[in-house]
Amino acid sequence: MDVDRTLLVRRALASRVQRGRARWVRWGNAGTVLVLLVAAGVLCWAMTRWPSTVPFSAYIPVAVLAGLFLPPRRLALVDVVIIVAGVTTVLQRGAQATLVGAFVVLVAMMALMFWVAASRARLGVQGNLGESMLVDLRDRLRTQGELPPLPEGWGAELAVLSAYGDSFSGDFVVTSKTDSVLELVLVDVSGKGIAAGTRSLLLSGAFGGLLGSMPVDRFLPAANSYLLRQAWDEGFATAAHAMLDLETGEFSVGSAGHPPAVRFNAGSGRWEVLEGDEGPVLGVTEGLTFPRITGRLGRGDALLLYTDGVIEVRDRDLRDGIDRMLGTAERMISKGFEGMVARMCAAARAGETDDRAAVLVWRR
Repeated sequence: MDVDRTLLVRRALASRVQRGRARWVRWGNAGTVLVLLVAAGVLCWAMTRWPSTVPFSAYIPVAVLAGLFLPPRRLALVDVVIIVAGVTTVLQRGAQATLVGAFVVLVAMMALMFWVAASRARLGVQGNLGESMLVDLRDRLRTQGELPPLPEGWGAELAVLSAYGDSFSGDFVVTSKTDSVLELVLVDVSGKGIAAGTRSLLLSGAFGGLLGSMPVDRFLPAANSYLLRQAWDEGFATAAHAMLDLETGEFSVGSAGHPPAVRFNAGSGRWEVLEGDEGPVLGVTEGLTFPRITGRLGRGDALLLYTDGVIEVRDRDLRDGIDRMLGTAERMISKGFEGMVARMCAAARAGETDDRAAVLVWRR
């Protein structure tokens, strides 16, 4: 009974908060409309009274503020008042060419702002809420890919660079740590930059729910099934899924059309490509298997996962790109593993034309 009463109280409070937010938005919009209407009227009067002091361009801030903060219907009301005030100002000052030209620019700008407001309204948001939502989603994507704290004797770093410096990337990392087991998946979604950002946001949430909640060998098949259900026109993705036992150093890596993982052997001082059977890319067909490679990291060893943006070179085989990346890693190893993946991504031949991501886990 106490639990039911608590739930009822929570629901009542949530409903009250929602009603309060709706009331605040409604009154906030009404207040903004009133202020802008008064501002347009005051400017019209001031331009008529002091034509040489108050410039016609003073209407522009009012129109911009209306476009940023009002929904389309109320924006249309403010725009009509501004147009009437502008016409009145032009007639009072005389239809000079410069004044008429300024009025045309004002109307064109208001039409553009109305189109932007209508686009936001289709998403169910107004003002700068849409941008705030995207920023929040981007931050959530980055947070979900942050590496968890590792026990003493282990280190890890990751780097994700988007094409042309966009805020969103088609490459992302999702991690999960349970007891002494670390799981991570590095995903490369078809497309790049903002075009692939929305798919990355959706997949990162789904993969984050799958990671660590099922047997290791079932993750890639489950991810493949999920991607197939989306039925995207351009919905395939490659992925590398790694599981690492932080007590024994034993690891397992599965690939879905992804470049092969690389292991640093401290005994030989060389980087070794982990050759093995490669599974198909995610989102193409159902019922296929994803072979896994197993091994063990000793003291000083490391495991490297990366996307094709790090190794891809136009008109060259990917193997050449891997050799080039490993040559870069050989030169960097003398400085230690810290900062290595960031330098690898920055030194990629693809440069800013492609998304690049890499994650490195090492044992001290």
